[in-house]
Amino acid sequence: MSAVIVTGTDTGVGKTVFAAGLTAALGATYWKPVQSGLEDTTDTETVAALSGAEILPEAYRLNMPASPHLSAEDMGVEILPDRLALPQVNGPLVVEGAGGIMVPLNRKTFFLDVISGWQAPVVLVARTALGTINHTSLSLMALRGAGCNVVGVAFVGDAEPEVEQTIAEMCQVTYLGRLPYLETLTRETLSDAFHVIDTATIRRAL
Repeated sequence: MSAVIVTGTDTGVGKTVFAAGLTAALGATYWKPVQSGLEDTTDTETVAALSGAEILPEAYRLNMPASPHLSAEDMGVEILPDRLALPQVNGPLVVEGAGGIMVPLNRKTFFLDVISGWQAPVVLVARTALGTINHTSLSLMALRGAGCNVVGVAFVGDAEPEVEQTIAEMCQVTYLGRLPYLETLTRETLSDAFHVIDTATIRRAL
């Protein structure tokens, strides 16, 4: 089995849509281990609709749309890292994190701790909006400091070539491309748009 972790610089940066596109492009299985918030369409449901891929059930489905540790406490449970071991599948596995890398899973464990333990290549998804240089740089420092193998950074949003270039150069990280916002988001439009992403580099890391 070969896995790739899709994480983000923050909540709402577009990593679920990116993960759906990557899952389809790699012909992979998708897994979101921790889902916080069940009132709206979940990330797993979104990826299933946009990729048509095989989907694994979440290890934790938490009702409240909040940090996973708070959602878990609201339900009277504790997220146990031992339950988050990478599942065995045939072929590639795309794993999507919850929020940013420093999201707490419980009162002692950040998501970064689990990502580091997986020892799988990581793709960092970032906005192109104002503030992304700071957020992306800090996220890369944290991932590298924890010993993670960062494949590169993929952006989601409107084109900001100078910002994207600054991050790639100053952080010495591979630029994987930018996925634009899609006015109509379907499996077909995402597949067409995803051709701009450097999936070959991601494949080589698996």
